Amino acid sequence: MAIVRRNRKKLTQDALIRSIASSTAIETGQSVDMIERKLKAKSGKFQHLALAR
Repeated sequence: MAIVRRNRKKLTQDALIRSIASSTAIETGQSVDMIERKLKAKSGKFQHLALAR
């Protein structure tokens, strides 16, 4: 059985933030744009942490 690898597009920081924001918005009922702005602001208490890739 051969393993087939597909070419994956590189996940950009903007795409990752957008994905997190939309998922969080669905769960919390908040606006995607508002959550996305908060994530991009980098002014929170967890500023030193990077998002997983």
